[in-house]
Amino acid sequence: MFLVSKNTFFLVLLLFLPLSLAAHFLEWGETLVFILAGLAIVPLAAFMGTATEEIAVVVGPNLGGLMNATFGNATELILAYVALRSGLVDVVKATLTGSIIGNLLLVMGFAMFLGGLRYKEQEFQPVAARLNASAMNLAVIAILLPTALNFFTVNEIQEVVLQKLSVAVALVLIVVYGLSLFFSMKTHTYLYDVGVAELEETDAIVAHDSTAQPNLWLWVGVLLTVTLGVAIESELLVESLEVATENLGLTPLFTGVILLPIIGNAAEHATAVTVAMKNKMDLSVSVVMGSSLQIAFFVAPVLVIAGWWMGQPMDLNFSPFELVAVVVSVLIVNSISSDGRSNWLEGILLLATYILLGLAFFFQPA
Repeated sequence: MFLVSKNTFFLVLLLFLPLSLAAHFLEWGETLVFILAGLAIVPLAAFMGTATEEIAVVVGPNLGGLMNATFGNATELILAYVALRSGLVDVVKATLTGSIIGNLLLVMGFAMFLGGLRYKEQEFQPVAARLNASAMNLAVIAILLPTALNFFTVNEIQEVVLQKLSVAVALVLIVVYGLSLFFSMKTHTYLYDVGVAELEETDAIVAHDSTAQPNLWLWVGVLLTVTLGVAIESELLVESLEVATENLGLTPLFTGVILLPIIGNAAEHATAVTVAMKNKMDLSVSVVMGSSLQIAFFVAPVLVIAGWWMGQPMDLNFSPFELVAVVVSVLIVNSISSDGRSNWLEGILLLATYILLGLAFFFQPA
Protein backbone atom coordinates (compact mmCIF):
# COMPACT_ATOMS: atom_id res chain seq x y z
CA MET A 1 0.00 0.00 0.00
CA PHE A 2 2.79 2.39 0.95
CA LEU A 3 4.65 1.48 -2.25
CA VAL A 4 1.61 2.32 -4.39
CA SER A 5 1.14 5.66 -2.65
CA LYS A 6 4.87 6.48 -2.97
CA ASN A 7 4.90 5.66 -6.69
CA THR A 8 1.71 7.67 -7.16
CA PHE A 9 3.30 10.57 -5.33
CA PHE A 10 6.34 10.54 -7.65
CA LEU A 11 4.10 10.27 -10.73
CA VAL A 12 2.13 13.33 -9.58
CA LEU A 13 5.39 15.23 -9.06
CA LEU A 14 6.22 14.62 -12.74
CA LEU A 15 3.65 17.31 -13.52
CA PHE A 16 6.23 19.85 -12.40
CA LEU A 17 8.42 18.88 -15.38
CA PRO A 18 6.24 20.56 -18.06
CA LEU A 19 5.34 23.33 -15.61
CA SER A 20 9.00 24.21 -15.07
CA LEU A 21 9.61 24.28 -18.82
CA ALA A 22 6.56 26.49 -19.29
CA ALA A 23 7.73 28.81 -16.51
CA HIS A 24 11.12 29.11 -18.22
CA PHE A 25 9.95 29.73 -21.77
CA LEU A 26 6.98 31.93 -20.81
CA GLU A 27 9.17 33.89 -18.37
CA TRP A 28 7.06 33.46 -15.25
CA GLY A 29 9.97 34.56 -13.07
CA GLU A 30 13.25 33.07 -11.89
CA THR A 31 11.95 32.21 -8.42
CA LEU A 32 9.07 30.14 -9.78
CA VAL A 33 11.37 28.40 -12.27
CA PHE A 34 13.75 27.53 -9.42
CA ILE A 35 10.98 26.05 -7.26
CA LEU A 36 9.32 24.11 -10.10
CA ALA A 37 12.63 22.73 -11.43
CA GLY A 38 13.61 21.61 -7.93
CA LEU A 39 10.32 19.77 -7.49
CA ALA A 40 10.66 18.20 -10.97
CA ILE A 41 14.09 16.74 -10.15
CA VAL A 42 12.71 14.73 -7.18
CA PRO A 43 10.63 12.19 -9.22
CA LEU A 44 13.26 12.05 -11.96
CA ALA A 45 15.84 11.01 -9.36
CA ALA A 46 13.43 8.36 -8.05
CA PHE A 47 12.85 6.85 -11.50
CA MET A 48 16.57 6.95 -12.22
CA GLY A 49 17.11 4.79 -9.14
CA THR A 50 14.31 2.42 -10.16
CA ALA A 51 15.68 2.04 -13.70
CA THR A 52 19.18 1.32 -12.38
CA GLU A 53 17.83 -1.38 -10.03
CA GLU A 54 15.79 -3.02 -12.80
CA ILE A 55 18.80 -3.10 -15.13
CA ALA A 56 20.89 -4.54 -12.29
CA VAL A 57 18.46 -7.47 -12.02
CA VAL A 58 19.16 -8.40 -15.65
CA VAL A 59 22.93 -7.86 -15.83
CA GLY A 60 23.69 -9.81 -12.63
CA PRO A 61 24.91 -9.02 -9.11
CA ASN A 62 28.49 -7.95 -9.92
CA LEU A 63 27.76 -5.56 -12.77
CA GLY A 64 24.48 -4.60 -11.11
CA GLY A 65 26.27 -3.71 -7.89
CA LEU A 66 28.74 -1.61 -9.84
CA MET A 67 25.88 0.18 -11.63
CA ASN A 68 24.13 0.93 -8.35
CA ALA A 69 27.40 2.22 -6.91
CA THR A 70 28.03 4.39 -9.97
CA PHE A 71 24.52 5.77 -10.53
CA GLY A 72 23.58 6.01 -6.83
CA ASN A 73 24.28 9.74 -6.74
CA ALA A 74 23.98 10.51 -10.46
CA THR A 75 21.41 13.24 -9.84
CA GLU A 76 23.73 15.15 -7.50
CA LEU A 77 26.63 14.64 -9.89
CA ILE A 78 24.68 16.05 -12.85
CA LEU A 79 23.37 18.97 -10.82
CA ALA A 80 26.82 19.79 -9.46
CA TYR A 81 28.43 19.45 -12.91
CA VAL A 82 25.95 21.92 -14.41
CA ALA A 83 26.64 24.37 -11.56
CA LEU A 84 30.40 23.89 -11.97
CA ARG A 85 30.17 24.55 -15.70
CA SER A 86 28.32 27.78 -14.87
CA GLY A 87 31.16 28.85 -12.58
CA LEU A 88 29.26 28.39 -9.31
CA VAL A 89 32.22 26.69 -7.62
CA ASP A 90 31.25 27.72 -4.08
CA VAL A 91 27.74 26.32 -4.58
CA VAL A 92 29.21 23.02 -5.82
CA LYS A 93 31.46 22.74 -2.76
CA ALA A 94 28.53 23.56 -0.49
CA THR A 95 26.43 20.88 -2.21
CA LEU A 96 29.12 18.26 -1.59
CA THR A 97 29.40 19.03 2.11
CA GLY A 98 25.63 19.38 2.37
CA SER A 99 25.07 15.94 0.82
CA ILE A 100 27.38 14.31 3.35
CA ILE A 101 25.85 16.21 6.27
CA GLY A 102 22.29 15.57 5.07
CA ASN A 103 22.84 11.83 4.65
CA LEU A 104 24.57 11.36 7.99
CA LEU A 105 22.35 13.58 10.13
CA LEU A 106 19.00 14.21 8.44
CA VAL A 107 18.37 10.85 6.76
CA MET A 108 19.93 8.61 9.38
CA GLY A 109 18.29 10.74 12.06
CA PHE A 110 14.81 10.26 10.56
CA ALA A 111 15.51 6.54 9.99
CA MET A 112 16.55 5.94 13.60
CA PHE A 113 13.79 8.14 15.01
CA LEU A 114 10.86 6.74 13.01
CA GLY A 115 12.20 3.19 13.17
CA GLY A 116 12.73 3.60 16.92
CA LEU A 117 9.13 4.68 17.43
CA ARG A 118 7.97 1.33 16.04
CA TYR A 119 10.69 -0.86 17.52
CA LYS A 120 12.24 -0.22 20.92
CA GLU A 121 15.76 -0.99 19.70
CA GLN A 122 17.04 -1.81 16.22
CA GLU A 123 20.25 -3.60 15.29
CA PHE A 124 22.65 -3.42 12.37
CA GLN A 125 26.06 -4.88 11.55
CA PRO A 126 28.67 -3.23 13.85
CA VAL A 127 31.62 -4.51 11.76
CA ALA A 128 30.32 -2.86 8.58
CA ALA A 129 29.49 0.27 10.59
CA ARG A 130 33.07 0.48 11.87
CA LEU A 131 34.46 0.01 8.36
CA ASN A 132 32.21 2.78 7.08
CA ALA A 133 33.29 4.99 9.99
CA SER A 134 36.96 4.44 9.13
CA ALA A 135 36.27 5.28 5.49
CA MET A 136 34.46 8.48 6.49
CA ASN A 137 37.44 9.42 8.68
CA LEU A 138 39.67 9.08 5.62
CA ALA A 139 37.28 11.28 3.64
CA VAL A 140 37.47 13.96 6.34
CA ILE A 141 41.29 13.81 6.28
CA ALA A 142 41.30 14.09 2.49
CA ILE A 143 39.11 17.20 2.34
CA LEU A 144 40.88 18.68 5.36
CA LEU A 145 44.39 18.57 3.85
CA PRO A 146 44.07 21.27 1.13
CA THR A 147 42.22 23.60 3.53
CA ALA A 148 44.76 23.03 6.31
CA LEU A 149 47.67 23.55 3.93
CA ASN A 150 46.19 26.83 2.74
CA PHE A 151 45.28 27.98 6.27
CA PHE A 152 48.52 27.15 8.07
CA THR A 153 50.97 28.21 5.34
CA VAL A 154 52.43 31.66 6.01
CA ASN A 155 52.59 32.73 2.39
CA GLU A 156 49.37 32.54 0.39
CA ILE A 157 49.24 29.42 -1.77
CA GLN A 158 48.36 29.95 -5.40
CA GLU A 159 45.05 28.58 -6.65
CA VAL A 160 46.79 26.41 -9.24
CA VAL A 161 48.82 24.69 -6.51
CA LEU A 162 45.70 23.94 -4.46
CA GLN A 163 44.00 22.58 -7.56
CA LYS A 164 46.93 20.29 -8.38
CA LEU A 165 46.96 18.99 -4.79
CA SER A 166 43.18 18.48 -4.95
CA VAL A 167 43.47 16.52 -8.22
CA ALA A 168 46.13 14.28 -6.65
CA VAL A 169 43.93 13.71 -3.58
CA ALA A 170 40.96 13.04 -5.85
CA LEU A 171 42.86 10.33 -7.71
CA VAL A 172 43.77 8.64 -4.42
CA LEU A 173 40.13 8.74 -3.29
CA ILE A 174 38.89 7.24 -6.55
CA VAL A 175 41.41 4.38 -6.21
CA VAL A 176 40.25 3.76 -2.62
CA TYR A 177 36.63 3.87 -3.79
CA GLY A 178 37.35 1.21 -6.43
CA LEU A 179 39.09 -0.96 -3.84
CA SER A 180 36.18 -0.56 -1.42
CA LEU A 181 33.79 -1.80 -4.12
CA PHE A 182 36.07 -4.79 -4.72
CA PHE A 183 36.11 -5.41 -0.96
CA SER A 184 32.33 -5.26 -0.52
CA MET A 185 31.33 -7.09 -3.72
CA LYS A 186 34.13 -9.65 -4.04
CA THR A 187 36.50 -10.45 -1.16
CA HIS A 188 34.31 -9.67 1.91
CA THR A 189 30.75 -9.97 0.67
CA TYR A 190 29.74 -11.86 3.84
CA LEU A 191 30.01 -8.63 5.83
CA TYR A 192 27.21 -7.17 3.70
CA ASP A 193 25.08 -10.30 3.26
CA VAL A 194 22.34 -9.13 5.63
CA GLY A 195 21.85 -5.85 3.81
CA VAL A 196 21.88 -7.58 0.42
CA ALA A 197 19.34 -10.16 1.58
CA GLU A 198 17.06 -7.42 2.86
CA LEU A 199 17.43 -5.48 -0.38
CA GLU A 200 16.49 -8.54 -2.41
CA GLU A 201 13.47 -9.13 -0.17
CA THR A 202 12.40 -5.51 -0.55
CA ASP A 203 12.83 -5.67 -4.33
CA ALA A 204 10.73 -8.84 -4.42
CA ILE A 205 7.90 -7.05 -2.63
CA VAL A 206 8.24 -3.92 -4.72
CA ALA A 207 8.68 -5.51 -8.06
CA HIS A 208 7.04 -8.01 -10.23
CA ASP A 209 6.68 -11.73 -10.38
CA SER A 210 10.06 -13.31 -9.63
CA THR A 211 9.81 -15.42 -12.78
CA ALA A 212 9.52 -12.36 -15.01
CA GLN A 213 12.71 -10.71 -16.23
CA PRO A 214 12.67 -6.92 -16.61
CA ASN A 215 12.83 -5.62 -20.15
CA LEU A 216 16.47 -4.50 -20.37
CA TRP A 217 16.13 -2.13 -23.31
CA LEU A 218 12.97 -0.58 -21.90
CA TRP A 219 14.73 0.31 -18.66
CA VAL A 220 17.86 1.47 -20.50
CA GLY A 221 15.60 3.81 -22.44
CA VAL A 222 13.96 4.99 -19.21
CA LEU A 223 17.39 5.59 -17.65
CA LEU A 224 18.61 7.63 -20.65
CA THR A 225 15.37 9.64 -20.83
CA VAL A 226 15.34 10.38 -17.10
CA THR A 227 19.04 11.33 -17.16
CA LEU A 228 18.30 13.80 -19.96
CA GLY A 229 15.40 15.16 -17.91
CA VAL A 230 17.63 15.63 -14.87
CA ALA A 231 20.19 17.46 -17.02
CA ILE A 232 17.54 19.82 -18.44
CA GLU A 233 15.99 20.55 -15.05
CA SER A 234 19.44 21.06 -13.53
CA GLU A 235 20.14 23.69 -16.19
CA LEU A 236 16.91 25.50 -15.30
CA LEU A 237 17.66 25.25 -11.58
CA VAL A 238 21.21 26.58 -11.90
CA GLU A 239 20.25 29.38 -14.31
CA SER A 240 17.64 30.70 -11.87
CA LEU A 241 19.55 29.93 -8.66
CA GLU A 242 21.24 33.26 -7.96
CA VAL A 243 18.20 35.45 -8.62
CA ALA A 244 15.80 33.06 -6.89
CA THR A 245 17.88 32.68 -3.73
CA GLU A 246 18.22 36.45 -3.47
CA ASN A 247 14.46 36.88 -3.86
CA LEU A 248 13.81 34.18 -1.25
CA GLY A 249 16.26 35.78 1.18
CA LEU A 250 18.65 32.81 1.12
CA THR A 251 22.42 32.78 0.69
CA PRO A 252 24.09 30.59 -1.97
CA LEU A 253 25.86 28.75 0.87
CA PHE A 254 22.60 27.80 2.60
CA THR A 255 21.06 26.82 -0.73
CA GLY A 256 24.03 24.59 -1.57
CA VAL A 257 24.34 22.97 1.85
CA ILE A 258 20.64 22.47 2.68
CA LEU A 259 18.26 22.85 -0.28
CA LEU A 260 20.09 21.26 -3.23
CA PRO A 261 21.13 18.06 -1.39
CA ILE A 262 17.54 17.52 -0.20
CA ILE A 263 16.28 17.94 -3.78
CA GLY A 264 18.83 15.54 -5.27
CA ASN A 265 18.58 12.93 -2.50
CA ALA A 266 14.84 12.99 -1.74
CA ALA A 267 14.05 9.61 -3.33
CA GLU A 268 17.01 7.88 -1.71
CA HIS A 269 16.11 9.47 1.62
CA ALA A 270 12.60 8.05 1.37
CA THR A 271 14.00 4.55 0.76
CA ALA A 272 16.32 4.66 3.78
CA VAL A 273 13.55 5.84 6.12
CA THR A 274 10.99 3.37 4.71
CA VAL A 275 13.16 0.29 5.25
CA ALA A 276 14.07 1.48 8.76
CA MET A 277 10.36 1.58 9.62
CA LYS A 278 10.20 -2.07 8.46
CA ASN A 279 12.91 -2.93 11.01
CA LYS A 280 15.58 -3.33 8.31
CA MET A 281 18.09 -0.99 9.88
CA ASP A 282 21.00 -2.87 8.28
CA LEU A 283 19.75 -1.87 4.84
CA SER A 284 18.91 1.68 5.95
CA VAL A 285 22.40 2.27 7.38
CA SER A 286 23.90 0.70 4.23
CA VAL A 287 21.97 3.13 1.99
CA VAL A 288 22.89 6.18 4.08
CA MET A 289 26.56 5.38 4.57
CA GLY A 290 26.95 4.13 1.00
CA SER A 291 25.57 7.40 -0.36
CA SER A 292 27.80 9.49 1.94
CA LEU A 293 30.91 7.54 0.99
CA GLN A 294 30.05 7.78 -2.69
CA ILE A 295 29.81 11.56 -2.43
CA ALA A 296 33.20 11.78 -0.68
CA PHE A 297 35.10 9.13 -2.67
CA PHE A 298 33.53 9.41 -6.14
CA VAL A 299 31.36 12.47 -6.79
CA ALA A 300 33.70 15.04 -5.19
CA PRO A 301 36.86 13.66 -6.88
CA VAL A 302 35.12 13.47 -10.27
CA LEU A 303 34.03 17.11 -9.94
CA VAL A 304 37.56 18.18 -8.95
CA ILE A 305 38.99 16.46 -12.04
CA ALA A 306 36.18 17.88 -14.22
CA GLY A 307 36.89 21.38 -12.90
CA TRP A 308 40.59 20.99 -13.70
CA TRP A 309 39.71 19.77 -17.20
CA MET A 310 37.22 22.65 -17.80
CA GLY A 311 39.51 25.30 -16.39
CA GLN A 312 37.24 26.01 -13.40
CA PRO A 313 39.00 26.60 -10.04
CA MET A 314 37.38 23.57 -8.38
CA ASP A 315 39.44 22.22 -5.49
CA LEU A 316 39.02 20.67 -2.05
CA ASN A 317 39.73 23.93 -0.21
CA PHE A 318 36.46 24.28 1.72
CA SER A 319 35.49 27.04 4.11
CA PRO A 320 36.43 26.34 7.76
CA PHE A 321 32.80 26.18 8.87
CA GLU A 322 31.91 23.65 6.16
CA LEU A 323 34.76 21.46 7.42
CA VAL A 324 33.62 21.86 11.02
CA ALA A 325 30.11 20.78 10.01
CA VAL A 326 31.40 17.65 8.23
CA VAL A 327 33.72 16.73 11.11
CA VAL A 328 30.92 17.18 13.67
CA SER A 329 28.57 15.03 11.55
CA VAL A 330 31.09 12.22 11.14
CA LEU A 331 32.03 12.26 14.84
CA ILE A 332 28.48 12.02 16.17
CA VAL A 333 27.44 9.36 13.64
CA ASN A 334 30.53 7.26 14.40
CA SER A 335 29.80 7.58 18.11
CA ILE A 336 26.14 6.55 17.76
CA SER A 337 26.64 3.72 15.25
CA SER A 338 29.69 2.05 16.85
CA ASP A 339 27.61 -0.38 18.97
CA GLY A 340 25.43 -1.61 16.10
CA ARG A 341 22.22 -0.56 17.88
CA SER A 342 19.89 2.41 17.52
CA ASN A 343 16.80 3.90 19.18
CA TRP A 344 14.53 6.89 18.68
CA LEU A 345 16.51 9.18 21.02
CA GLU A 346 19.69 8.71 18.97
CA GLY A 347 17.66 9.72 15.93
CA ILE A 348 16.59 12.88 17.75
CA LEU A 349 20.23 13.66 18.57
CA LEU A 350 21.18 13.44 14.89
CA LEU A 351 18.20 15.56 13.77
CA ALA A 352 18.94 18.18 16.43
CA THR A 353 22.54 18.39 15.24
CA TYR A 354 21.35 18.88 11.66
CA ILE A 355 18.92 21.63 12.72
CA LEU A 356 21.65 23.44 14.67
CA LEU A 357 24.06 23.31 11.72
CA GLY A 358 21.26 24.39 9.36
CA LEU A 359 20.53 27.43 11.55
CA ALA A 360 24.22 28.34 11.57
CA PHE A 361 24.40 28.13 7.77
CA PHE A 362 21.17 30.16 7.46
CA PHE A 363 22.47 33.01 9.60
CA GLN A 364 25.99 32.97 8.19
CA PRO A 365 26.46 36.16 6.13
CA ALA A 366 26.81 35.82 2.39
